[in-house]
Amino acid sequence: MEEEPDTGNSSRAERKALEKAKILQRERERKVFTLVGRVLKKPEAERSEEEAAALLLHREAVDELCRRKIRRNVLKRKQEEVYDAADELKSKVKQLAAAVQQANHLVVYTGAGISTAASIPDYRGPNGVWTQLQKGRTVGSSDLSKAEPTVTHMCIRMLHKEKLVKHVVSQNCDGLHLRSGLPREALSELHGNMFIEVCTACSPAREFLRLFDVTERTSLHRHGTGRRCSHCGSELRDTIVHFGERGTLEQPLNWKGAAEAAKEADVILCLGSSLKVLKKYACLWSMNRAANKRPKLYIVNLQWTPKDDLAVLKIHGKCDDVMSLLMEELGIQIPKYSRADDPIFNLATPLRPEEIQSHTREVLAAADGQEGPSAENEQPSEETSSLQGGWFGRGYSKGRRKKKRAA
Repeated sequence: MEEEPDTGNSSRAERKALEKAKILQRERERKVFTLVGRVLKKPEAERSEEEAAALLLHREAVDELCRRKIRRNVLKRKQEEVYDAADELKSKVKQLAAAVQQANHLVVYTGAGISTAASIPDYRGPNGVWTQLQKGRTVGSSDLSKAEPTVTHMCIRMLHKEKLVKHVVSQNCDGLHLRSGLPREALSELHGNMFIEVCTACSPAREFLRLFDVTERTSLHRHGTGRRCSHCGSELRDTIVHFGERGTLEQPLNWKGAAEAAKEADVILCLGSSLKVLKKYACLWSMNRAANKRPKLYIVNLQWTPKDDLAVLKIHGKCDDVMSLLMEELGIQIPKYSRADDPIFNLATPLRPEEIQSHTREVLAAADGQEGPSAENEQPSEETSSLQGGWFGRGYSKGRRKKKRAA
């Protein structure tokens, strides 16, 4: 009786042979790309006959390397910061001022670029958080408690007070819109607020506004702050929406307010945002409408954004400079930020005595003579150090590790 062939061993051998062939093929391709790349770097006049023949022989590799070079150059151009000339900037701001005055429902979208004047790094600028991490560099620490609302924050607050701006949708977690005096009902902080922790066990969720960055112990998918709700005893959580997470809190995210404002908007002004994240939120752009029925889009940003081609006007300038010119054109005085008028000191909930040592973050100091939460002035433990917020750059490295493992 004939023996049956060992199909298990033969299929395993075939798989090994196939895998080996793939590895050898990749190695040959790598050598070809290395050779072609070295030749392409040389001026055409300096190439030998053998090198010229190699380029003709490996035409596909040449085409692929040329495509890669074009993509790199395009990406580099998109990352460059461009400034409009002074005359052009003034001319564009005049157009923007006319749009602001004529708008029936103006909504403002803001990104990290409006807070750079407060010494808070942006994300995709030349020295931004993502840019530095992509280059393998560490993100420098920054004491966010020293940040104060910028000229742009104060301009937006004033435009809302003058009823020229109906709603503000922000990606920023720094709480500076709130501290500028902008009413909370006119604000959607889509990615959270570093000063707010909430109890989701209470119904509705109970907010606790603090005078310090509550994100010290939190990170991607870990939101517990270590403090407890004074009403039900459940652990409090921060409100930050990290890269790769979906925000579910009603406040301070206020997605309902953002969606309703976008639906009513006839003009949208984007300030200091790359729009690479905001573009993914379909409800903010009315893309289901015909092009001529969508809100008119105005963008102020130094770098390229994916919405540039849809904009009525793109202004290349720093947000503070553009907003100062805009307010001058509108004849509206820009209020100066005053810590004595900062609403955070009136809205903040003091820590309980047993919670005083629950953080090491710098506490916002009220202006001289201004009353703030007591509880021994909420002094943190002696280990206080100048650290960046727990939301700064968190989630980025984990996301990259996941991609590498999946590759």
